Amino acid sequence: MASFSNLTIGIIVASFTVFQLLFHVVSSWVSTRITPGFNSLSQKRKIEWNSRTVSTFHALVVGGFCLYILVYDDAVNADRLWGDPSIVKLNIAITTGYLISDLLLIIYYWKAIGDKYFVIHHLAALYAYYFVLSKGLLAYFGNFRLLAEFSTPFVNQRWFFEILGYPKSSKANIINGLLMTVVFFVVRIAVMPVYYSHVISSFGTEAFHRLGFAAQSAWIISSVVLDVMNVMWMVRIAKGCYRVICLIGREEVKTHRNGKSD
Repeated sequence: MASFSNLTIGIIVASFTVFQLLFHVVSSWVSTRITPGFNSLSQKRKIEWNSRTVSTFHALVVGGFCLYILVYDDAVNADRLWGDPSIVKLNIAITTGYLISDLLLIIYYWKAIGDKYFVIHHLAALYAYYFVLSKGLLAYFGNFRLLAEFSTPFVNQRWFFEILGYPKSSKANIINGLLMTVVFFVVRIAVMPVYYSHVISSFGTEAFHRLGFAAQSAWIISSVVLDVMNVMWMVRIAKGCYRVICLIGREEVKTHRNGKSD
């Protein structure tokens, strides 16, 4: 029977506690000192603000760990199904604590930040990460999924700009929007062929059969569910980016005409 080590449980609990403190205490305290507009937000907006601040912090932490593992963890990269998961477990335990924390906050503050797609996303990820943390398998693929976190800060920053009243045509908004679109595409969409080529290449191998049906199904189903949502979000982001580009074009035409009339 699968079990979690005391270290894994400790990291999950510590992660959960830290992210709760960030949401309930630290985010508001810091935001009031660096962003004057925070105090004028409604209570519902402040809840989402704090949620996105915590989300950004989590993304930067686990994204950095993820990249380090992909570049330097030879054991995991050499054996994608059964490689030594020690460092990966640390990263995924941090993410698990965050996901549990965020899931409870979504449910408790449903009217402010409730989103059924985020609930599905969190549950699918937790289901897959259970096998990494409890049995130490699929560490490479579990870590690979965390590459997606690199797009999160840009998505959240777009929301911050909108709430603070930055015009969509402002330079800061445009730069962030373009970076968000590019980074989201690179870390969530463009990597799909690489990810699934590794998945398919493992089919039929002895290492794959050793996983067992439960782990195999959790791996494949969670991957497909998460990537279907990634494609849906990419479509929405691409449409938004297209509208911004059109807005820039209209502004340039308008400026050009005004220059001629002068």
